Amino acid sequence: MSELLELTDSNFESEVLKADKPCMVDFWAEWCGPCHMVGPIVQEMAKEYEGKLKVGKLNVDQNGQTAAKYGIMSIPAILFFNGGQMVDQIIGAVPKKHFVDKVERLIK
Repeated sequence: MSELLELTDSNFESEVLKADKPCMVDFWAEWCGPCHMVGPIVQEMAKEYEGKLKVGKLNVDQNGQTAAKYGIMSIPAILFFNGGQMVDQIIGAVPKKHFVDKVERLIK
């Protein structure tokens, strides 16, 4: 089983921007209802794409610097990175198919 990375302001660069594979980052907060709806999907994606995709969660309340850097205004915000660049995003709670479509394009 693949573990979700716990991302922070201090490890974001090394874990995501310098990653050797595409990354999916869930910007979330404990108080956010829709974030809890998306959480299980993010967990499933980590398992299903293990070895092809790095998946992490970043708590915006505890890591405001990174959230601000990427202009996170509403959560959940799922950002997709490849080669150190943000290449796509999903804002809000959406069905799993949206995640799969974006990831499939990313890992091709």
